[in-house]
Amino acid sequence: MKIFARAVVEAGFIILLFYSNLLMGEFEGSGQGRVKGLVWAVQDIFTTANFIIAVAAALIGYALVEFLRSRLL
Repeated sequence: MKIFARAVVEAGFIILLFYSNLLMGEFEGSGQGRVKGLVWAVQDIFTTANFIIAVAAALIGYALVEFLRSRLL
């Protein structure tokens, strides 16, 4: 159970970083967030495709960190 909780926390953190990066991109990269507002930007980034990408990246990131942790520690 402890391993599962650790995986959820670490994957959740990776997902948080993914979405915060997308949100920053709406205001800096395209600039549309500044024009259309925060609510539009949040609605624009929370899509099914982005969620699938975030979860896949989180699982890959978690697996990579665990692999390196087992090799180096």
